[in-house]
Amino acid sequence: MSERATLSPTELIERIDPRAARQAIVGFAVRTPTIACDELSEIAGGAVALKAECLQRTGSFKLRGALNKVAALGGGATAGLVTASAGNHARAVAQAARVRGIACEVFMPSDAAVSKVAAVERLGASVHLEGASVEEAVEVALERSAHSGSAFVHPFDDLDVIAGQGTLGEELIEDVPDLARVIVPIGGGGLASGVGVALRAEHPDVEIIGVQARAFAPFARALASPGAPVEAEGPRPLTIADGIALKRPGTLTLALVRELVMGIETVSEDEIATAMVFLADRAKLVAEGAGAVAVAALLSGRVSPAASGTTVAVVSGGNVDSGLLAGLLRRRETEEGRRVRIFTRVPDRPGGLAELLSLVAEARANLVSLEHVRDAVALSVRETGVELTLETRGRHHTEEVVLALQGAGYEVLVD
Repeated sequence: MSERATLSPTELIERIDPRAARQAIVGFAVRTPTIACDELSEIAGGAVALKAECLQRTGSFKLRGALNKVAALGGGATAGLVTASAGNHARAVAQAARVRGIACEVFMPSDAAVSKVAAVERLGASVHLEGASVEEAVEVALERSAHSGSAFVHPFDDLDVIAGQGTLGEELIEDVPDLARVIVPIGGGGLASGVGVALRAEHPDVEIIGVQARAFAPFARALASPGAPVEAEGPRPLTIADGIALKRPGTLTLALVRELVMGIETVSEDEIATAMVFLADRAKLVAEGAGAVAVAALLSGRVSPAASGTTVAVVSGGNVDSGLLAGLLRRRETEEGRRVRIFTRVPDRPGGLAELLSLVAEARANLVSLEHVRDAVALSVRETGVELTLETRGRHHTEEVVLALQGAGYEVLVD
């Protein structure tokens, strides 16, 4: 066990300096905006703002910690860097290595998102897919560091990394004069720890609440039952919040989170998906699943805003696969009745389909796709089945479209 692991939370806090870390990130990391969100405030029942860290260079808060760690290493980084991550930390370390002109090796779980692997490779890092989890990838990366002499950069359980993440808290203190509560996604706990240290030093009355994906929530268990095992059981589940799906907290971060975080809530996969769609549709922010959990906690009512002052939800990352986000947006349109699939039959003659489509156009619906269906449905000899996917203004408009088609003699089945 390292010397740092034996320090008390108070001693750990004394060794973390987010203010000094700001000097290491200036010019390399973006000071991301804190944006008022009236619609979320109305839903949640209190003043809410969003810390849009999804707009950070490399797409997440992780760049802050990586830059500060490389600065702290000084000449110790000249032999190169090695790290392990599911994606965001890997990308951050690769960027920090690139701006410093040093080599970088990254170990990622074998099921890491293809888009995140490609993003790391584009920054010039050498990527190895090893292990079934971030924890296993960390073990391989540590072995590589020991043999190669490259400096190992832990994704969260490192005081310099934590201090770098704490610069986000420093910005909140300056940008939100009436800051009362901060809601932070928790994976390894580095962000919550760093923000907590920054707030403890200057605004100890500000509350910090952490949020984890319910599919994998070892921190929530550890805080709820101090004597319980802190490692999540079983293999890592499929979750859209893969960036925070870690089996166990860090030694340092667990001690700091216990000291600094008021409580931890968990959110479901559906609640995370709803938050991602809300951010894209209403706040015009692209968030990955891990980055949206704080907003999910507010939308679901699992966390309430502070009774007075402003509550900030940290949108910690935006590195989401475009196909996943598009699928979630389409699902929400279907749930709200704005995307509908209908089946009908048309005469199998020239102009038969055009007559149907003219009615759809007159009803002001948008045709997304059309498919002829001739198998596995009952059709007359001179008929063809047609399946239309339409965009409408909602359920009432869908009813108008269906009534218009029925009024023209079509039998319509709505899926």
